[in-house]
Amino acid sequence: MGGTESAFRKGVMVLAGAMLITLGARLSVPMWPVPMSLQTLAVLMVGFGLGARLGAASVMTYLAMGAMGLPVFVAGAGVPMLLGPTAGFLFGFVAMAWAAGLAAERGLARGVLRTGLVAVALSAALYVPGVLWLVAITPLDILGAINAGMLPFVMGDVIKAAMAALMVTGAWAALKRAKG
Repeated sequence: MGGTESAFRKGVMVLAGAMLITLGARLSVPMWPVPMSLQTLAVLMVGFGLGARLGAASVMTYLAMGAMGLPVFVAGAGVPMLLGPTAGFLFGFVAMAWAAGLAAERGLARGVLRTGLVAVALSAALYVPGVLWLVAITPLDILGAINAGMLPFVMGDVIKAAMAALMVTGAWAALKRAKG
């Protein structure tokens, strides 16, 4: 029975992670030069909190929900979203959650500063598949893709990385205190 309970618990955690990412995608904070969705913050939180495998599984569940037509993405739903201009970022979220989880599991994301540095590095790495996908499917060259798909979002991603570091380290400290 323990294995069934454990599998059920993991399934609930994966689904909760996918729902958190959905909530983050649906929340937007007014900011210049573009509004800031909380989607990448949620992906980082899911990865740091659930670990590499469950974090990546949560993102894959989120992508599957969107592919089935559920309104989970920032700007729509359905398979076309997984082929459109933001697809590089969407699929990059799988690696982002996995790497955040791995960093937490290996002790690289301990304390606010180290967790923040990991979050900033992962946010920067997410631009690689995002920008390259823009180059592949739009008429933009690499500089145009950087100007459209990266530069307007850097400030927001640094803010979200700092928020993730503060929230994750605060949550771990609170859990440690609760355990006594």
